[in-house]
Amino acid sequence: MPDLNDTEHNTEESIESRRTRRRASRAAGPAAAPVGEPTAKVVVSAPVPRPTPSAPIALPPRQPHRAMVALVSGVAALIAAAALVAVVAVLMVQHRHAEDVQARDQRFVDTAEQTVMNMFSYDQNTIDESVNRFVDGTSGPLRDMLSQDNNVDNLKAIFRDTNATSEAVISGAALEKVDEIGGNAAVLVSVRVTVTDLEGVNKPSQPYRMRVIVHEDDNGHMTGYDLKYPEGGN
Repeated sequence: MPDLNDTEHNTEESIESRRTRRRASRAAGPAAAPVGEPTAKVVVSAPVPRPTPSAPIALPPRQPHRAMVALVSGVAALIAAAALVAVVAVLMVQHRHAEDVQARDQRFVDTAEQTVMNMFSYDQNTIDESVNRFVDGTSGPLRDMLSQDNNVDNLKAIFRDTNATSEAVISGAALEKVDEIGGNAAVLVSVRVTVTDLEGVNKPSQPYRMRVIVHEDDNGHMTGYDLKYPEGGN
């Protein structure tokens, strides 16, 4: 009877022999992965050729629209010139208006001064002319007052009775206010009156201060409209 141990030994040699032949007959290359294990992927990277940079293309410079530029420039210049002319015109109008207002105010003052001068100035040889000149330069309430009860003739008689000459000197005058609706202006006037008798003796000069109302009519003519006397009382 064959020995069991010999049989097992021969069997192991036979298996080992077959494994040796199998390994010897395996083709060259990477070993196959064991069953059940994932197969590793082999990635081969090849160099990617880089594009050769091309030379920059020079574009021709963009030509401006010369006609449009010239038109816009011309319009801007015209607008600037028109604005300058408008500003100059406004300034000239304002300046002229200011001059007109100043000249009108001065005429109010001059008329008030002249009214006071005519009222206080006279001499014995020209009493009629002096009183008439004063009356002709009045209007409104002042003219009405002089026209009543022979006041003009009475004033001439009073001047004759003094047997003297009167001289008025304006000390100062100032425009107080202007009523544009009524066309009137109030002017404060200070005056000193000196009376000289027939013998040439001067009496002490007397100061007076009054408020003269000057009226301007539609034609721009100014007259003494009213007189607050003495001392410019209301």
